[in-house]
Amino acid sequence: MTVFEQIKKLAKSRDIAMKDLALKLGFSENLFYTWKKTNPKAADLAKVADYFHVSVDYLLGREEQTAPQFSPELLDAIDNAEGYSGKPIDDHDKEIVKSLLAAYFAGRDK
Repeated sequence: MTVFEQIKKLAKSRDIAMKDLALKLGFSENLFYTWKKTNPKAADLAKVADYFHVSVDYLLGREEQTAPQFSPELLDAIDNAEGYSGKPIDDHDKEIVKSLLAAYFAGRDK
């Protein structure tokens, strides 16, 4: 799968148009389409990988995405989450939340 195809698949799974994604990341609206014939800059690829929380190697087709790579902000939110009592949730419950999110995101990529 090409870089363009990987990005298109990720964009579709997040319900965002390629043009909108490009503009959101500060690129020209047709940049991704030029990547069908040219190699992207490393910095641009890194920006796309960060947006989707995947590795650059995944975008290049060098590795499979086996588990979601949650953003640091999401992991911090889970780690600092409180239960109904206002007390922090325990580590077991944090792992349950992460598993539920992983299952949810895996289902969206299909």
